[in-house]
Amino acid sequence: MKLNAREAAGYFRKPDPRRAGLLIHGADPAAVDERRREVALALAGPDAEADMRVTRIAAADLRKDPALLDDAMRAQGFFAGMRLAIVEGASDGLAPVIAAALDDWREGDAVMIVTANALPARSALRKAFEGHRNAVAVGLYADPPGRDEVAAVLAAAGVTQVGPDAMDALMDVSRNLDPGDLRQLAEKLSLYAYDSDAPVSAADVAACAPLSMEAELDTLVGIVAEGRAQQIGPVLRQLFAQGTMPVGLCIAAGRYFRTLHSVATAPGGASSGIDRLRPPVYGPRRDALQRQAAAWRVADIEAALSEITATDLQLRSTSRAPEHALVERALIRIAMRRAARG
Repeated sequence: MKLNAREAAGYFRKPDPRRAGLLIHGADPAAVDERRREVALALAGPDAEADMRVTRIAAADLRKDPALLDDAMRAQGFFAGMRLAIVEGASDGLAPVIAAALDDWREGDAVMIVTANALPARSALRKAFEGHRNAVAVGLYADPPGRDEVAAVLAAAGVTQVGPDAMDALMDVSRNLDPGDLRQLAEKLSLYAYDSDAPVSAADVAACAPLSMEAELDTLVGIVAEGRAQQIGPVLRQLFAQGTMPVGLCIAAGRYFRTLHSVATAPGGASSGIDRLRPPVYGPRRDALQRQAAAWRVADIEAALSEITATDLQLRSTSRAPEHALVERALIRIAMRRAARG
C-alpha cells in the first residue's frame, strides 16, 4: 500500500503494528532517517534498543547473507515488546529477499522497516511494498511540512500553546529545516517556554530558531542599518573566517537595503510596508526593520544602495584592491551615514 503525504504524516505518528513492513525512501537521507526513528519509537518504544529488540541490517551485509533478514524477523528476545528488523540503504537488488520476507511474515514476527534512497515508480523494491496487502510504502519529497505536521512535532515536544504569529513564523522557518532540526527547534521552544502560561510567540521562535548563514549576514547588515559602525569590524572578521565571500556580503547588503527601501516607501507608511513583505517577517527582525525605516530618509537608503552597487561592481572587476577592505569601508561609510542623523 502506498501512502500520500497527508496519510504518511499520520502513519509516522501512529504506525500499525499489525503491518509486516514499512518502506521509507527519499532523496534526503536525514529526512528518511528521522522518519525511520519516529516510526521505530512509536512501534517499539524508547527502550527498544536497550532491550535488544532492534536488529539493524546494512544492505551490503544482507546481500552477502540473505538469511540475516529471516533470522531477524523470527528471533526471540529476552524482553517483552515489539521487535524491529531495520534494513538500511536497501536497493532494488534486495527486492526478492525483502519481498519473500514480507510474504513469510506471521503475527508475532518482528516488524520490518526498510530505508532507501529515492526510488522511481518502476522500482522493484517499491512495487514489493506498494503491491503487498500487508505492507506500506512512503516516499519523502522536498515539500515543506504542512501546518498539521508542524503542530504534531510541537505537540510531541510538549508545546501546546502557540500564538497565530508564532505558528506563521514556524511555518516559514520549517521550509529551511530538516525534520531533525525542526524537532530540535520544538524541543528548544519547550525548554524556552518552560513554566510560562503564555502562548509561544513569534519572538520566542526567532530566539530559538537556528541561524543560517543568510541570517548571520542579515544580522551584520542590521548592525550597519542601526549605524553601529564600531561593531562592523569584529563581525566581519568572524564571517570571513567562516568562509563568507565579499561579493556575498554585498548581495546580502543590497537585499536588506532594498527591503528597507520598500518598507520606507510603501503607501501608508512603514507599518503598511512591513505587512506587505513576502515572505513575512516576525518578532525582533520586524521591529528592527520598522524602526530603521522610520530612522532612515529614503534618499539616504538610495545612497546606501548606490554605495553597495558600486562596491559590488568593483569586486567583480579586474581591480586589485583588497576585497575585504573594500567591503568593510563601504559598510562603515553606510553605517556612519545613519549615525550622522542620530
